[in-house]
Amino acid sequence: MDRTHLLQASEGVTLVGGGNVTRSAVNEALTLAPRLAAADGGADRALALGRVPELVIGDLDSISPAARASLPADSVHRIDDQDTTDFEKCLARIDAPLLLAVGFAGPRADHAMAVWNALVREPLPRTIVIGAHDVIFAAPPRIDLPLRAGTRVSLFPLAPVTGESRGLHWPIGGLHFGPSGRVGTSNRATGPVTLEFDAPGMLVILPRRALRQAAAACWQGRPGGPPVPAPARGG
Repeated sequence: MDRTHLLQASEGVTLVGGGNVTRSAVNEALTLAPRLAAADGGADRALALGRVPELVIGDLDSISPAARASLPADSVHRIDDQDTTDFEKCLARIDAPLLLAVGFAGPRADHAMAVWNALVREPLPRTIVIGAHDVIFAAPPRIDLPLRAGTRVSLFPLAPVTGESRGLHWPIGGLHFGPSGRVGTSNRATGPVTLEFDAPGMLVILPRRALRQAAAACWQGRPGGPPVPAPARGG
């Protein structure tokens, strides 16, 4: 896949898709990732909320003529590759230490599953999908999550993977996870959590209220700036 960057940012980027999008979700994402981009019809969602994306990427089969006409021509990029989704096209062409994706977790199950697949195939995990009740991201080899005791921590493998944990009520050491085997849903934190994995392929699913902590943790794997600050309480 062509990975020519159309947007390079030292700040986080909020990416709006064409699925379920709320004003509160976009506003929350922009507090952590202030640059705004859209995937195809996500431009209509952003504009309807009074937000103008600086970049639109996709095959442009969903963006409305009105939305396209309202945007500068050089901000809209048509990518005709039919072997990738609009989400994948955006991941490949946006270079930022953090990408918060809104409007990609539903309502269609097939679209959501394609998003989870794309997350675990990213060269460097740094993307968090914000859903109605959850935040979902692909686990890097190690991640430290500043969570409060009792926070739900679910692990869902999309490839065979083993790992180690600290701070989970049910430790994962010695377990073999796989998409057609063991999964790790509905675990919970006993305090700050550290996860380590021997291979890519694990999704981490946290409550929506843990977005800020997830953002801080995902930024740690990227050079070029401090992590997003996490609050003293939360999760």
